[in-house]
Amino acid sequence: MSMFPAFSKADIVADLREMVTSGEVHADDELTVEKSTSTHLTDPTTNEKAIALVEAKTTADVQGVLAVARRYHIAVVPQSGGTSLVAGSEGLYDSILLSTDKMDRILEINKEDAIAVVEPGVINGELDREARKRGLFYAPDPGSKPISRIGGNVATNAGGMSGVKYGATRDNVLGLKVVLADGREIEVGGRTYKQSYGYDLTHLFIGSEGTLGIVTEVTVKLMPVPIGDSIVGVAFFEEMHDLARAVHDIRMSGVYPTRLEAEDKKTIAATDAYEGTNFGGANGGAMLMFEIDMVTEQTRSVVKGILDKHRAFNVHIATEREEQDHLRKLRNDMYASVGQGKSLLTEDMVVPLSKLGEMIDYVGDLGEELGLDIYVAGHAGDGNVHPIIAWPNGEAMPESVYTAVARMFEKTLELGGMISGEHGVGMSKSGWNNAQLGDETDYLQHQIKALLDPMNLLNPKRKID
Repeated sequence: MSMFPAFSKADIVADLREMVTSGEVHADDELTVEKSTSTHLTDPTTNEKAIALVEAKTTADVQGVLAVARRYHIAVVPQSGGTSLVAGSEGLYDSILLSTDKMDRILEINKEDAIAVVEPGVINGELDREARKRGLFYAPDPGSKPISRIGGNVATNAGGMSGVKYGATRDNVLGLKVVLADGREIEVGGRTYKQSYGYDLTHLFIGSEGTLGIVTEVTVKLMPVPIGDSIVGVAFFEEMHDLARAVHDIRMSGVYPTRLEAEDKKTIAATDAYEGTNFGGANGGAMLMFEIDMVTEQTRSVVKGILDKHRAFNVHIATEREEQDHLRKLRNDMYASVGQGKSLLTEDMVVPLSKLGEMIDYVGDLGEELGLDIYVAGHAGDGNVHPIIAWPNGEAMPESVYTAVARMFEKTLELGGMISGEHGVGMSKSGWNNAQLGDETDYLQHQIKALLDPMNLLNPKRKID
């Protein structure tokens, strides 16, 4: 059948260059990693490049891209930092990639109101550093904190190690400016810590993965840097179930820990090999890393009592900054430790706190059953489990990996959990919507999408596809 196109790729690129007056438009031979900030230029399903990458610098640039997208009925893929682990920002064939990385200004840090106002391209860690110069800090700390951007954190509702005390991104955002698919910029939420007027649209956009609008400004909470001493410690347990019970008791004790991180025996061994340490040695099958700020003698006594009750051994507590940073580095280097000479798939499930030990044990047993190299760690304090499946570099992902992930998801649902805790859904998990949400809720989500993006231009195939 003959096709008679009404426009060409050159027409689209020309219109983009007319409408984007501050940013940069990359097309054709400019669509290379070396000439842009994007590392996801091609469609992972077809290996075809997008039509163009736009690096926006202003809200007007964003609105210009969406105007072109509406004119030609072209999908727009928002990008921010490129750290997605669920294929949430990879290019789509015949799409426009819209990067907000160069919208990277910290517009305001207000100590009186304990807020910051930032553009989406601001790096999480940079905001935190600037806030600390004023005696404040930005609490969310995903593992990608040094490189991930606030816009992407908002898009996925990113979590992190301090989530047990300070919550995820959603719990630290007060307001947003968002450009809708029709080009309008709206403001939701605000600068106040309490808000109850109108529907809660702020939280609707947080975690929507760019499918409902493009975030152009974010107002976040800042916290005062805690006074007093802090401790960082490690403790070992014979079984993960013992660790999980200790975590539960610490959480319920009134201590309010900042971090409660778990690693299984294989992960500890890999970290020792990478770091040149000997934490694993002849120790048991699980390691707990804990951090508590504003610590008191009563706090120390309570934590010691709980660790003793659950037969923890080789307990080590650091009070000096250098040693604390070293212990934190062990946890932060986990992915580098297990990834030596290997390809990795990192998963992200969250289960009720009482089911943590059962879930981690299940993943370990699954690795043995399927003959897979699986490392298990997670944010134990909020039930978030991160299995890492490894196989030799240069080899295709084994078919058994697909089986393992499906069974992990099924077990998560069986335990009353969620198959994404902080990484988002993207394309990787969007096929599980009905299983996770149920038919009626899944349909409602599509109705919301259709209301805000009736032409299905914004990040299609992600989140609820």
